[in-house]
Amino acid sequence: MPKILVVDDEPNILLSLEFLMKHAGFEVRTATDGDAALAAVATEVPDLILLDVMMPRRDGYEVCQAVRENPACARVKIIMLTAKGREIEREKGMALGADDYIVKPFATQELLGRVRELLAGAT
Repeated sequence: MPKILVVDDEPNILLSLEFLMKHAGFEVRTATDGDAALAAVATEVPDLILLDVMMPRRDGYEVCQAVRENPACARVKIIMLTAKGREIEREKGMALGADDYIVKPFATQELLGRVRELLAGAT
């Protein structure tokens, strides 16, 4: 069962993404900020990270870069989630190693489709 780490500082978004991913059959862990995300990755490397960009302590860009610099995380897929829809933010996320970039609000089925697509390509 693929493992997904959901990282978002907004409790409602965190809960809904956790529910959506569990309902789709994934093993899910959550983190509410960048430091907690990196601690969770250090404990158990997930297959995919749903990563909010704007968070306290470390933002999603910093977390993405730290994950990409860790050789143990070479196969981890990262989908950045953000309310920032400008092209420059998307380019920054992709340049730091994100596999996908989705702007909030998003359709849950679209997100689930992208998660499945990335995980299918990872096997």
